[in-house]
Amino acid sequence: MEPLKIHCTGAPRRWLWLLLAVAVIWFGNIEYRKLIEPDEGRYAEIPREMVATGDWVTPRLNGLKYFEKPPLQYWATAAAYTAFGEHQWTSRLWVALTGFAGVMLVWFAGARLFGCEAGRYAALLLGSSLLYALMSHINTLDMGVTFFITLGVVGLLLGQQNSTDARARRNWMWLAWAGLGLAVLSKGLMGLVLPGAALVIYSLIQRDFVLWKRMHLVTGLLLCLLVCAPWFYLVIKANPEFFERFFIYEHYTRFTTKVHGRYQPWYYFIPILLLGMMPWTLLMFDTLLHAWKWGRARVDRAFSPERFLLVWAAFIYVFFSVSGSKLPSYLLPMFPALALLMGKHLAEMGEQKLFWLLAPLLPLIALGLGLAPFTARLADTPEQAQMYGEYSAWLVAAGLVWLLGMGAALVLLRRKKKPASMLVLALGALLAAQLGASGYNTIAPERSAYLIAEAIRPQVKPDVPFYSVSSYEQTLPFYLKRTFTLVAYQDEMAFGIMQEPQRWIPDIASFAKVWQAQPEAFAIMRTETFTQLEQQNMAMKIIYRDTQNIVVSKP
Repeated sequence: MEPLKIHCTGAPRRWLWLLLAVAVIWFGNIEYRKLIEPDEGRYAEIPREMVATGDWVTPRLNGLKYFEKPPLQYWATAAAYTAFGEHQWTSRLWVALTGFAGVMLVWFAGARLFGCEAGRYAALLLGSSLLYALMSHINTLDMGVTFFITLGVVGLLLGQQNSTDARARRNWMWLAWAGLGLAVLSKGLMGLVLPGAALVIYSLIQRDFVLWKRMHLVTGLLLCLLVCAPWFYLVIKANPEFFERFFIYEHYTRFTTKVHGRYQPWYYFIPILLLGMMPWTLLMFDTLLHAWKWGRARVDRAFSPERFLLVWAAFIYVFFSVSGSKLPSYLLPMFPALALLMGKHLAEMGEQKLFWLLAPLLPLIALGLGLAPFTARLADTPEQAQMYGEYSAWLVAAGLVWLLGMGAALVLLRRKKKPASMLVLALGALLAAQLGASGYNTIAPERSAYLIAEAIRPQVKPDVPFYSVSSYEQTLPFYLKRTFTLVAYQDEMAFGIMQEPQRWIPDIASFAKVWQAQPEAFAIMRTETFTQLEQQNMAMKIIYRDTQNIVVSKP
């Protein structure tokens, strides 16, 4: 199959207005929500400390060396802080941008590989699938690495087409290698190892070994190293302990063991994929049933983008299913591949079949809408009941938008208006996801330290010690623009503490002596820890209190 010469016709102004509307929905709420612990606090704070210290080589969390991940997203966020200030929206900007860019990339790749209509559908499918839309607005590292891995995959797909001339193939493959280098710089070796493993599996299944001669392996690997190796050299030079911690512990140990406490059974990702692909779940299954046959027609053994995309998606699912560490966002790299396959299938599908692939989801959405008002029944405390009750209103609004979008889409399909139907459903699903995410702000008081920071900021002085006792509120350092001295707490900062033990206090008894010697000091702790210290007659004055935390000062 030759890559298509794309001259997509249509009304450019109409598409420009549509793109603008999608961008408004996409970026409209990245400042609205408070940061949620732990991930959003962590990945907002590390770049803040880079800006504060001027050290962009050694990542630090709460002043302690933190080598879990490479720095590309830290750098991007630190640059946003420098340019626009330290805000909630600048902390999420990189995630939202790479998620949006991923949709545009899938649009471009789908059009080049399968035609203009398939490219447009692929973009609509990806941007409106529930998991992808949500994770494009939550500050983790997974969306960034997903974009750059997808860039690598797209470069491979376009560079391996038989009709591509030698110069164009070289350029596409160089783009692929650069993308993988940036993926490594985003989240580690998975950015190179996973695409490489999928390519080996594809070669064996398809018996296509010629493609390795067209990979530009030598110059490509050099380009990949040129992108990512300088930072690794600098960080190892400044921190000799980095190699063992990053390459051995963070890659091998966490994949093969339960050290991070994220172990889940093998079927963990089944409901995540089913819900995460909503409202396109049944379309996904129908696409997977057809995708393997598409590559079978290639009697000349030409490179099959369809089969590679299928192998890639299946490999990602299986790889993380057998991993000892599982989180919902780990499935994200398979979503662009699925969207490309689904976009191709959707472009070839008639309205009647599509109607019956979407209609069964209508009662499920209605059921979810009916259950939304009962969200408060999940609460364990009266405070939670109030917050969950407020959240239910947002869920009802999201459910209504989704239900109306699905209903309108089905009506349009009955009228043989497939493009309008898919556009309405995609926009409705994206808007529903954004409403649900925005409504989560009602639960922020129990998942964010924003209110604590607002209450104590007038009293806290930057040069007065502040201790975090037996706990660590991930979002509080970002909101207060300062770090804390940890007391009787290590968790993910255990490695950094081991490297610089003078930066923490190991137990309550030692803390009591330090506290007594300080003329001024502040401390935050859980309510049960406060009761324990109160029983030891420690001199403390409460300056803030909620159901979970207490902040005290020296009387």
